[in-house]
Amino acid sequence: MTLHVRHGGALTTVQDSGRSGWRHLGVAHAGALDPAQASLANRLVGNPAYAAVLELTLRGPVLEFAQPTRMALCGARIDAHFEDARAQRHVVPLGRPVTLPAGTLRLGMIRNGLRAWLAVAGGIDVPRVLGSRSTDLRGGFGGLDGRALCAGDALPLGAHPAIEVDAPTSPNWWIALDATASAQDAIRYVPGASPEAPMLAERAWTVDARSNRQGLRCVGDAIAATTGEQISAPVAPGTIQRPPDGQPIVLLADAQTVGGYPRLGHVIAADLPRLAQWRAGDALRFVAVDAIAARAAAQRRQGDVARLHWAIDLALHDPSGR
Repeated sequence: MTLHVRHGGALTTVQDSGRSGWRHLGVAHAGALDPAQASLANRLVGNPAYAAVLELTLRGPVLEFAQPTRMALCGARIDAHFEDARAQRHVVPLGRPVTLPAGTLRLGMIRNGLRAWLAVAGGIDVPRVLGSRSTDLRGGFGGLDGRALCAGDALPLGAHPAIEVDAPTSPNWWIALDATASAQDAIRYVPGASPEAPMLAERAWTVDARSNRQGLRCVGDAIAATTGEQISAPVAPGTIQRPPDGQPIVLLADAQTVGGYPRLGHVIAADLPRLAQWRAGDALRFVAVDAIAARAAAQRRQGDVARLHWAIDLALHDPSGR
């Protein structure tokens, strides 16, 4: 089965759980900016957690299904409609498996965040590059020719059980990860040894429009340099850099592998996925925590994700189909 792209949206890329084991050669990790949301979308349609999905940014694509399929959307709220062969429009609910006949899926604006993840039964079956189907936009490889989707593209889907349906169907339950998180909640980080590290939490920041999958740029009262650039050293998603202009950068999934800017610390694993939803102009605060608190927060989020996986499996095997 093939998924045809009528409109690519603002920035739609193929992503999976990322490219591991190559950073020593300068290859970025890439992958979904919120791997948990991608894994939950996959679980809803019966895919392995690592199957490739579409990561949607700001505005989603228009996709045409030639055959019935099952799909799920997780992440930020997005306008989603399906148009069947009789030109009838249906609202597509989020956070649950949705079975669709042949037709057109129209994904519009993302409302309460910046990104959502779309899983389709069978997964996006583009070739693996260095063990992953993720798109590396900076390197120009992986995914579909190393780039975002555009009109006219055709995406192969992996094998999945046959689906027969003549109208959209979905259960009356749904899931929501991070449902209690607020945009006002501070991003927690473990400060580094730099004397400027505590200053990050002392100032208010906004998200710069130049932010992308490589890094989230902050704008605010600049952190004055007390040290110059350093000998290049390994960096990773979550590393907070202070470039010469004093405006911090939080590295994200497409981050380079080494850098010489002074490092202010590291955003904790539990909060890094939240940065995928910050829009240009959004207010942003940081709060320092220690490694023990960071580990506890990571364990709590892992527990939340595991419970949702369990709940999905339980619901999908409910013989009543509710």
